Amino acid sequence: MPEESYISLSELQRRIKGAVEMSLPVPLWVVAEIAEIKVNHSGHCYLELVEKAEPAAACRGDAGAVPKAQARAVIWRSQYAMLSSYFEAETGCRLEAGMRVLAKVLVSYHELYGLTLQVTDLDASYTLGEVERQRQLTIRRLQADGVWDMNREMPLPLLVQRIAVVSSSAAAGYRDFRNELRGGGYAFTVTLFDAVVQGAAAEESLVAALCAVAERADEFDAVVLIRGGGSASDLSCFNSYRLCSHVAQFPLPVITGIGHDKDTSVADMVAHTALKTPTAVAAWLTERMARSEAWLDESARRLREMTEARTRGERLRLERLASDVSHGAAALTAACGARLDLLREQLAAAARRRVESERTRLAVAEGVVEGRHPRRIMRMGFAVVRRDGVALTAASEAAAGDVLRVELYDGALGVSVTETDDGSGAR
Repeated sequence: MPEESYISLSELQRRIKGAVEMSLPVPLWVVAEIAEIKVNHSGHCYLELVEKAEPAAACRGDAGAVPKAQARAVIWRSQYAMLSSYFEAETGCRLEAGMRVLAKVLVSYHELYGLTLQVTDLDASYTLGEVERQRQLTIRRLQADGVWDMNREMPLPLLVQRIAVVSSSAAAGYRDFRNELRGGGYAFTVTLFDAVVQGAAAEESLVAALCAVAERADEFDAVVLIRGGGSASDLSCFNSYRLCSHVAQFPLPVITGIGHDKDTSVADMVAHTALKTPTAVAAWLTERMARSEAWLDESARRLREMTEARTRGERLRLERLASDVSHGAAALTAACGARLDLLREQLAAAARRRVESERTRLAVAEGVVEGRHPRRIMRMGFAVVRRDGVALTAASEAAAGDVLRVELYDGALGVSVTETDDGSGAR
């Protein structure tokens, strides 16, 4: 093949470099997401910029989205210190992976290193707007899901003593929380569920810790979500939809102390109670316990006073009842005594009447008996005839020759039967 029918690789690269630099001679403002960022020992900052098929989550990239464009970029040492300081001062965020930025870039092409974007400026207002846009998106999604008020409406136990803490064991905020809690003088039971509270792994770690607490929900009165102070970038995970959805629907009241004074995170908004710092959470819990103790002391005092008053009242009532019973008993005794006296008199009178009646009846009976006495009858000329001591009532009972005893009024006769007559004329 003739030499004029092909070119060298270096010639191709030179032509591409010339075409690129001629087509894009001035800096351009470009929207992209930082996929990787590294500051080397010389002070230069190297970035990997991407554009994904889906919008990034608030101040963080969506790891599941597929990149549709990618390019290397650099911020030279001479500009990096100034740009990074300005950007952090304006946004409260450090430049880091997952952040969406609006960068002013100068396109350059190198025969060995290929296409490179030289960042000469950053628009902090764009990143601030993006953070707020994603924050508002999270709020609207939670409200649309109907879970916005769920945790705030959950009743908080009167005594919150068994506390699950979601935080980093190495965080100063957690140490401050424990120290403040111990200084309050109350017996709290604290169980730490260790989690990463900043950086790219924070959201996943916090959600996993909350899930671990939920599996043991019956062991706790409330869950405390805390971390110390930090930049807006450090705290951006607390605006993520996934984490905030877990907080809103958590089966225990969630108390937050995320350690930021300027802004309120979405996690604070959906939590049962939001406080500024971990120390403030511990102070709030201690103060609440003190109020409960004071309420219990006051209730005990009022109960004691009410008991004493009720006892005095009942004692007086019993004394009145005893007096009434005593007076009633005396009156009843007197009435019963009078009734007994009356009954006694009535009984004596009735007995006398009964005795007189019986005496009269006996006299009548005596007269009847006296009138019917055999001697009285025999006095009238009647006699009793006996044979062998047995009284005879008929003539036929005797026979001629029988010896009979005839009892008269004033004596008795022994007679011998010579003849019998039964009244029929027979002999």
